[in-house]
Amino acid sequence: MSALQAKKITFDIGGGRMVTIETGKMARQADGAVTVRQGDCILLATVVANKEAKEGQSFFPLSVDYQEKFGSAGRIPGSFFKREARLNDYEILTSRLIDRALRPLFPEDYYCEVQVLVSLISSDAEVMPDSLACLAASAALAVSDIPIQEIISEVRIARVDGKMIVNPTRTELASSDMEFIIAATDKNIMMVEGESAECQEEDLIKAIETAHEAIKIQVKAQEELRALVGVTAKREYAKPYRNEELDQKITAFAKDKMYAIASAASAKHERSAAFDALKKEVKEFLGEELPDEDKALIGHYFGELQYHVVRDMILNDRRRLDGRGTEDIRQLDMEIDNLPTPHGSALFTRGETQSLTTVTLGTPLDELLVESAHKSDYTKFILHYNFPPFSTGEVKMMRGVGRREVGHGNLAMRSLKQMMPGSDYPYTVRVVSDILESNGSSSMATVCAGSLALMDAGVPLKKHVSGVAMGLIKKGDDYAVLTDILGDEDHLGDMDFKVTGTRDGICGVQMDIKVDGLSMDVMRKALAQARTGRLHILDAMHQCTGAPRPDVKPHAPRMVKMIIDKEFIGAVIGPGGKVIQEIQRETGATINIEEVNNCGEVSVFSKDKTSLDRAVAWINGLVAVPVVGETYEGTVKSIKEFGAFVEFLPKKEGLLHISEISWKRLETMEGIFREGDKVKVKLLDIDPRTGKFKLSRKVLMPKPEAQPKPQGEKQGEGK
Repeated sequence: MSALQAKKITFDIGGGRMVTIETGKMARQADGAVTVRQGDCILLATVVANKEAKEGQSFFPLSVDYQEKFGSAGRIPGSFFKREARLNDYEILTSRLIDRALRPLFPEDYYCEVQVLVSLISSDAEVMPDSLACLAASAALAVSDIPIQEIISEVRIARVDGKMIVNPTRTELASSDMEFIIAATDKNIMMVEGESAECQEEDLIKAIETAHEAIKIQVKAQEELRALVGVTAKREYAKPYRNEELDQKITAFAKDKMYAIASAASAKHERSAAFDALKKEVKEFLGEELPDEDKALIGHYFGELQYHVVRDMILNDRRRLDGRGTEDIRQLDMEIDNLPTPHGSALFTRGETQSLTTVTLGTPLDELLVESAHKSDYTKFILHYNFPPFSTGEVKMMRGVGRREVGHGNLAMRSLKQMMPGSDYPYTVRVVSDILESNGSSSMATVCAGSLALMDAGVPLKKHVSGVAMGLIKKGDDYAVLTDILGDEDHLGDMDFKVTGTRDGICGVQMDIKVDGLSMDVMRKALAQARTGRLHILDAMHQCTGAPRPDVKPHAPRMVKMIIDKEFIGAVIGPGGKVIQEIQRETGATINIEEVNNCGEVSVFSKDKTSLDRAVAWINGLVAVPVVGETYEGTVKSIKEFGAFVEFLPKKEGLLHISEISWKRLETMEGIFREGDKVKVKLLDIDPRTGKFKLSRKVLMPKPEAQPKPQGEKQGEGK
């Protein structure tokens, strides 16, 4: 029996499914540590914050890492080192979900470094740990003295057979048509992310409302645990230096000039250059004699002034930085088939945001292995998003893919996946979006460009998918919902709300809310405005291309999928893979065989139609059952004095007796055939005892008419 005294709270998340939050037993040197358990799934969350901010620190350094220990599921990692390495994409995406929900909880003037670590230490086959990860992280903060302002939680909501389910099991989720992760306090929604099979706007509202009720229960449980632990006060921290007099000077000098720049409806770089010039003027106005600590504040107060001036301009004038109205979408330009070698390509430009997207069609051998603690699985649809620094006119070191790129690529992938063909589509499809310009919502440009490029590649996409990013400026009861936001509007606004979908419904959502008290009425307006924008972009995409190519491009791999009886799988593969290797070597085709639903699924790929046809014919021959009465194109394998042995199907030879070669009587086989000759034969019989095949050539030839007898010769009379 353990001597460690743990404190715990247990609550029901619905349907008798109990969740327990426990603290005081593990990781006691962390500022806050809890375990969260549902079934056999256990997560350990720890949080540690430095007592002081680093000198000169001007932003909040929060790091969140979620990792699944393979030992939690009784598995050993498949890597060379047999240990957990860098976070995989799934863990990065889960880390982002936690980070985006936690970050607004901290005071704006809190600059001490905070590290949140969440680990899966025990796995349950049916419980999805990512839906409990943010609950664990928030609970660890709640039982610490780190100065968070509110407690939050996060749940997954799915619709299964028309019913909304909170934190569904893996089995339930597999048959859902809506799936969203939603984070909130007990009063306000903070984050939404997920996908759906063309749900309606009111369906999303209902999902958010259902999730919020469940989150309120989880927030209350954390408050009870905090009271049980006895946390009554949060730690004090040093506030950053501020000078209100300096703030007033900067405002008086620069406010009107800043408004003039903001209202000039200029392009991004022109506007940025004008703001930089004004900032230089402010520094010159304040003079060099300004103390160093005040000099460091100029950028802060200048940014604050810009924040308020731009927001007030949008609210009061209903006019935006580039001169658009609140519902206007920037100039659209798009083209497909702009690159000669990729299997599909598209260039999509919306204002100052541009995506060059390519599609590559591969074989089942190109499928991506997705490994987690619970299981390893393969996916045939891959989307990668790249954001090089030149897209924003910057110089940065290229150090691999960042978390932002993984997150934006995942949103685009989940959106397009809804319209991809089913599992019987044989190609592995890889989409790559390279962002060439960025000024707002490059992930939505990726969705549009990806849809166009897939159709250009001949992928039978069911419908076009487009996306648009929405923003919000809110001050008191006044607000403005913005369609197709710029980068600056994202930075200065209160909401970043990305919505993707077809004409018939929503396919993907990613929303971060930075303001309290966002009503469902505002949410409905944002969704309705997003739908209008989405349809406008879809109209333009249909003008570019309205349907997928009827066939893949000439240089794309050709494909045939064949279903064979399970008993023939071994015949096609051959001992040690000898047969399948021979087919691939002789024809140049690529062949993949899998056992699916007690049948053999054979996929044949080749860049050359002749090669493909040869391989298919070869396999057909291997799996064909000889049928008496059928005609075959055979090959003479050997010649004897009594006839020839003919291979009429792969590895199946029959005797073509000398008497069956021609209606004319043959005395010898000399000069009749040579080995390798092609000959058409008919299968006359299969010996039931020996299984030998009897072939005939003459029955396929016209039978000569009987010769008339000489006059005077009587019937039956011989010479």
